[in-house]
Amino acid sequence: MSETSDSGAGVGHNSEKREKVVWERWTKKRTFVRALEGTYGQLKEELYNQPRVYRTSDMKWKGGPQNFGKKVINPQANRIAQSIEAHVDAFAPKGYGQIHGHMNSAVFFVLKGKGHDIHDGRKLPWEAGDALIVENACVHQHLNDSDDETFVLVLKAKPLFLFMHMIFQKMVEFPPEDPVPGHEDYAPPASL
Repeated sequence: MSETSDSGAGVGHNSEKREKVVWERWTKKRTFVRALEGTYGQLKEELYNQPRVYRTSDMKWKGGPQNFGKKVINPQANRIAQSIEAHVDAFAPKGYGQIHGHMNSAVFFVLKGKGHDIHDGRKLPWEAGDALIVENACVHQHLNDSDDETFVLVLKAKPLFLFMHMIFQKMVEFPPEDPVPGHEDYAPPASL
């Protein structure tokens, strides 16, 4: 895969060239902070006309085969959000995601399941109902320890950090490209 010109996206943040990219959002051009243009009255009217409910069941899961995600609220997809981001992640039974780090902190709220995170080499167990804080610049990974799927809601001020040029993000290890043995056909429910 080759990098694109400045007007295109590229191979992803801090990544080496790879044959296969699992997560589309790492390679396509994105909007992190939108321009605020127009009069105050126009901006205010546009804001008040935005939907206030976003149904995740209307969105498609991306990624896989062990970790899937849905971007719910972010500046690229919604005109209402300029400084926050929210996404839902699903982990296959015994599935896990990439090892990575980013400047922005995040709140990882466990909706269903049981697992653990590794934060800078430290194991932190979690289960449904727990809220886990990922601190700024922490290298971390999320792992599902259960024989059932796990769902989490992730909230962060990533767009605000990027706007302030606190843009460090690093992929230490890409997510697995193979499904969990015994769960080769796992797909998260469309209803979530």
